[in-house]
Amino acid sequence: MREENQNQGDLKLKQESIGIGKDAASTGAVSRGKNEKLAALSSSDNTSALQAVILERKLKYQEKPENPESKTKVQPARMGGDKALSFRRRFTNTAIGASMWLCGLLVLAILVSIGYELISRGIGIISPYFLSVSMKGVYGGMQAGGIYHAMVGTLLITLVAAVISVPLGLLVAIYLTEYAGNTKFAKLTTTLVDVMTGIPSIVAGLFAAALFTIVIGPAYRSGLMGAVALSVLMIPLVVRSSAEMLRLVPNDLREASYALGVPKWRTVVSIVLRTSAAGLVTSVVVAIARIVGETAPLLITAGMFDAINSNVFSGRMETLPVYIYQQYTSTVSCAAHAVNCNPTINVDRAWGAALVLVFAVLVLNLGARFVAKKLSIGK
Repeated sequence: MREENQNQGDLKLKQESIGIGKDAASTGAVSRGKNEKLAALSSSDNTSALQAVILERKLKYQEKPENPESKTKVQPARMGGDKALSFRRRFTNTAIGASMWLCGLLVLAILVSIGYELISRGIGIISPYFLSVSMKGVYGGMQAGGIYHAMVGTLLITLVAAVISVPLGLLVAIYLTEYAGNTKFAKLTTTLVDVMTGIPSIVAGLFAAALFTIVIGPAYRSGLMGAVALSVLMIPLVVRSSAEMLRLVPNDLREASYALGVPKWRTVVSIVLRTSAAGLVTSVVVAIARIVGETAPLLITAGMFDAINSNVFSGRMETLPVYIYQQYTSTVSCAAHAVNCNPTINVDRAWGAALVLVFAVLVLNLGARFVAKKLSIGK
């Protein structure tokens, strides 16, 4: 009787363990009470029953059907659409690249044609004589005269304009970047500088003429008037370009200087200006090269003069752009039996002066690059 009761108890335990395996296979989680029964079963000597339960659980998990929705359906690739998209991308890339090449070649062709015209038309008249004499006493189609007086006028007027513009422009740029911050006055100043950058050059000439007419008189003409007119054009250029160079200086350098107890003005002079020296020099030289070729404001202020005048405070003074305009617009007529008369000499002089002016601008730009490189290496 005892053996039968024990066998019946073992059979009940087997059935309960099989039920636990079914529930675990269907739900994937085992309850706490059934785990206690398995622990009691494993503690007994009936190891064969426990092995049967474990084997049945393994079979249930292996035979569990997979959820068809969990599988990611792989869509077949549409080869035709992909090929069309790839072709469009390659075609667009090629078309844009070709258009950029064409634009670059067009600009290069324009520059080459300008250089060719300048050299071919102006090199014939360039000589030591042409560079060392003025137009004083030259009239008609005489094969004489030169551009020395215009070179002197260009140099003096540009130098005075730079002396006026560079300090003012740098100080305004330093104020906007180091002291003004985002105040309303700083925004107003920046707006006015932008407006001044785009004003016509003839307006600058009218402003200088009106200013000197009020101060001195209506008959006054001098190189100083021309320098003031050019300064009106040059100051906004210096301000904008210098401010951008100053903003490129890392703030860490300023903060390190302030942390050492260095005052703000000393930080600006010793750290900010020295760090941005290369960019500032380039900005100033580019602004000078920009105003060297101005003609309209100088026609109103400095005027035309065929002799050498080295006094910027008194008397008319001619520059190379004004000389080019004067020679190209003048007319020359030669008599039928005139000797030493060239009807196109004025045009030749204009091309020669243009070649000298372009060469001067080129030298200024190359000099700016050289100085900027030296200052960068010196750091």
